[in-house]
Amino acid sequence: MTTYSAVRTTGIYCRPGCGARPRADNVTTFELAAAAEAAGYRACLKCRPYRVAGPVSAGAPELVCRAVQLIIAGALDESTESVLGQRLGVSPRHLRRLFNDHLGVTPTQLAHSRRAHFARRLLDDSDLSIAQVAFASGFGSIRHFNRAMSDVFRSSPRALRERRRRTDRLVADGGLTLRMPFNPPFNWDATLRHLARRAVPGVESVVHGTYRRTITVDGAPGVLEVESGGVDHLLLRAHLPYWEGLIHIVERAAHMLGVDTDVDAGEQQLARDPMLAAIVRQQTGLRVPGAWAPFEIGVQAIIDQTLDPESSRKALEAIVRAHGTDVPGLENGLTHTFPSPETLAGATLATRQLSRSTARAVGEFAAAVATKAVQLDGTAGFEQLAASIVAVRGVDVNTAYQIALHLGHHDAFPGTDRRVQRAIEALGSSAESAADLSERWRPWCALAATHLIAHTEAIESKTLRN
Repeated sequence: MTTYSAVRTTGIYCRPGCGARPRADNVTTFELAAAAEAAGYRACLKCRPYRVAGPVSAGAPELVCRAVQLIIAGALDESTESVLGQRLGVSPRHLRRLFNDHLGVTPTQLAHSRRAHFARRLLDDSDLSIAQVAFASGFGSIRHFNRAMSDVFRSSPRALRERRRRTDRLVADGGLTLRMPFNPPFNWDATLRHLARRAVPGVESVVHGTYRRTITVDGAPGVLEVESGGVDHLLLRAHLPYWEGLIHIVERAAHMLGVDTDVDAGEQQLARDPMLAAIVRQQTGLRVPGAWAPFEIGVQAIIDQTLDPESSRKALEAIVRAHGTDVPGLENGLTHTFPSPETLAGATLATRQLSRSTARAVGEFAAAVATKAVQLDGTAGFEQLAASIVAVRGVDVNTAYQIALHLGHHDAFPGTDRRVQRAIEALGSSAESAADLSERWRPWCALAATHLIAHTEAIESKTLRN
C-alpha cells in the first residue's frame, strides 16, 4: 500500500522514495493522496505523487470499497453524496463517517482529488488542449476545472502544462497514449496469459504482447490497446470518438487489469500458507482480474459452466457475430463490440454451439441485468449479488462466485472451477475440499483463486509449447 508523507512545516506531501529528508516529528502519513490534500497539503513538485497508483486499501469495509468503485465509475460527476448513499442503502451522513474513519476523506473529496490527478497526468502525457483535458477528466466546466487544479496543485492548468518534463510527453501513431501507474511488482506476463486464454473472439485479442479490445462509448465504437510500459506503469492507447469522460475509460481499464488494487497484505498472508507459498512466490505481483464489462464476464462464465474452453470460444464467437455491432476496418482479429443485455435478452441464442438450456440461462441472465434484478455496477454487496445471480434459472453458485471475483469481491472463491480444482490436485491437497481450504485464505479468497488459476494456466501453456 502506498503511504504518503506530509511535512507540517512545508505543507507538502510526498510519495515513498522522495529525496526529501524532513525531521520525523514533522511528518504525518496518509494512505491516500486525497486525504493529505483534504488536510491542506499540496503535492511535491519533485516526486509528483499524482503519477503513482493510489488504490484504496482492501482492509476498508466492503461498503466503502463498493462506494469507491462507484465514485471511480463517475457516480459523483453530476450527482451528490445523498444519491450515492441511496444506491448503497445508507444515509449520506453515515457514508461520510465511514469514509472519514477508514480513508480520512469524504466521498466528494476523493472524487475531486481523482479527477484533478487524472487531469495532471493528461497535462503531462498528452497534447490535448486545456479544455479537452478538463472534460476528459470529468469536470463539468472550465471554471470548476481551474478551481480544482488550483486547490490541489496550487497552480493553473496552463502553468502545470508548461512545467511538464521533456520525457513526460507520449507520442503515438494514432490514438492517445497514457501511462497507467501501478505499485510494483505487477505480473504482466501472467495477466497477459490470462487475457489471451479468455479473449472473446472478435472483441478481444492478444498479439505480440499487446492486449486489444473493442468498446462502446455512448453507442459509438472505440478500441483500447494495452502493453507493458515500465517498472511502474502500463501504456494504454485509446482510439475513441471523443475524449469527454476519458477518466472513466482509463479507470475501467485499470480495474479490468487489476492495476488499481493493492495485494501486498494478501500476498504476505498467502505466502505463509503451506499449500500456496511456493506459487505465490513464483507469481509475485499477480492481481485479481477485473472486468471491462461485467455483463460480458457474466455471459462468458455461464457458457463456461457446461463447455470446454475451445467450445466456449466458438459459442461466444457465434453470439458476437450474430448479435454484436460490426466495427469495420479494424485489425488483429477485432470485428465487433459485445452485445448489450437488452439485445441478448430478446435474442434467439440456441445454436449448434450452444445448447438450449445454456442459451436460456444466458437470455434470462441478460434480462435480469437489463431490468436490474441483477446489479453488476457495485451497488449490491457480495451475498446479495451472488443470490441474485443464482436466482437466474440454470446458473450455479460457482458461476456466481466467478462473476463476483471479477467484480472485485475479495471473498469470492469459485471452488469448483476446473482450473482451481486442477491446481489443488497438482499441489497435493486433494484430500481437503476447496471450501475448507478457502476458509483459511479469508479475506483473500479471490486472490488465492487467481493464483491457483494462474498456476494451472502456466502448466497448460508450458504443455502446449512442448
